[in-house]
Order: sequence, then C-alpha cells, then structure tokens
Amino acid sequence: MEDVTSQNLLIDFRNISLIRQGHTLVGPIDWQVGVGQRWVIIGPNGAGKTTLIRMASAEEFPSTGSAALLGEQIGRTDMRDLRAMIGVSSSALAHRIPGQETVGNLVVSAGYAVLGRFREEYDETDFERAHNILEQLGASHLVERTWGTLSEGERKRVLVARALMTDPELLILDEPTAGMDLGGREDLVAYLQDLAADEDAPAIVMITHHVEEIPPGFTHALILDAGEAVASGPIDTVMTSENLSKAFHQQVALDKIDGRYFARRSRSVGQHRL
Repeated sequence: MEDVTSQNLLIDFRNISLIRQGHTLVGPIDWQVGVGQRWVIIGPNGAGKTTLIRMASAEEFPSTGSAALLGEQIGRTDMRDLRAMIGVSSSALAHRIPGQETVGNLVVSAGYAVLGRFREEYDETDFERAHNILEQLGASHLVERTWGTLSEGERKRVLVARALMTDPELLILDEPTAGMDLGGREDLVAYLQDLAADEDAPAIVMITHHVEEIPPGFTHALILDAGEAVASGPIDTVMTSENLSKAFHQQVALDKIDGRYFARRSRSVGQHRL
C-alpha cells in the first residue's frame, strides 16, 4: 500500500463532530483514509459508526471541525459531484428502492445516480459491466428478478454490485453481510478479500458489528464507542482484546486464525494483546 500524504487522502477529518439538538452523535474525532487502504469500523450499537459513514459518503455535514473528501473541502464544493465518486452500500439506500425495480436496472442505473432506469440511455458496455460485477458476486442469476422478491442476503450482494458500478474512488459498505446466512456471508467475505488484494480496487471502508466478518487483507481499523475513537490505525495494532473490551464494556478474548479474527467473551480477569 502507498504511504499516505495529504495529496492522496480520500477522507481527511480533523477534530470533527456531528451534533443534533445539543447531543453529540459522533466526535470529536480525527480520521484519515488514504488511497489503497482498506478500513473496518467496528463498535457497539449507538457507537456512531453509521453517522460517521454518512459524513464520509457526503450525506451529512459535520457540525464542527475540518472535513475533506477526495481532496475537496466539505462546504466548498458540490456534494453531488462527490457522491458520484463514492460507491455506497447501506440499509438507508435499500429502503428507498421500489419493490418492482429489476436487479439489472438497479445496478446499471448507478451511473446516473438514480434508483432504476427511467429515460437514460446506456451502452452495451454498461450492461456488460453490470452483469460482470453481479457475476463476480455470485448474483448474475438475479438480473431479471425484482427487488421486492429478493432475500436479505441477495439484496446485500446487489447493493455491493451497484456501489461498484461507477468504478468509485472510495467504496463504503455499511454492514454488507448483515442478514446473510453462513454460506452467503463467507462467499461475500471471500469476494471482499479478493477485492482488498486488487491494487486497482478503490479504497474501502466497511462497517461491521462482528470481527468474524472482517476480510483478510484489510489494512486499518477504527474502533468506536459513544461517538469517540477507542483506537485507530493499522489493523494489527488496533484489533486487540484490550481495545475491544474497552469498546464493548466486557472482557473480550480475541484470536486470529488464518488471517481471520474471532472474538468471544472471556471469563478471565486479565487480557493479553495479540
């Protein structure tokens, strides 16, 4: 991975906070994501993960601090232009999709930042790209299905495909394996592992509640609790029993086997760093 400098920062948050009705949802926090990095954000419910991601996907403005995305200062650029360069898979997007929309149209229409085809014109190469991405995710057989007939796991695959359709500079995945059975989860983790190893792939930021869902090859981690960073940096220094115990407010034992993390509650008093 490349060394991170101010010239290749895709996310550059400095002392930012998001405050609503006098309540701080996240922050103050510093967070920088560079070209080629693969980040996982983990923490308990209510930790501020999705709020932080909404700012990183140009959907929210921070209340305080300095925030830049893709080299552009938030508040001084058209947010629509930024969103076009950021691929997002999230439950918030899923809730906006009409039940009758076909998978093929949903994925190909990402190029126009709309949910499904209307009067836009697409090239054959657009449809080929959509089909190829769906195929890589094991979802090409869904291309003629409508959104309303898909299982939760199938919807997750389609959303990831849509997020990749525009060849984004930054890929943001909000709990991409939530709702999947074991087989579906492992298939998607394997795909994300391959994507993480691809030097031409975009920088990746993924939210998860479970360390078992972190694909091998992810380079950095941010652990949040109560809107603040418990730890942030290279994944092997951040993902420790000590940091997870602090964030989840109980003793957590952490193991790493074949590049995958596994966590469980520990009955012992003391924890050791991996």
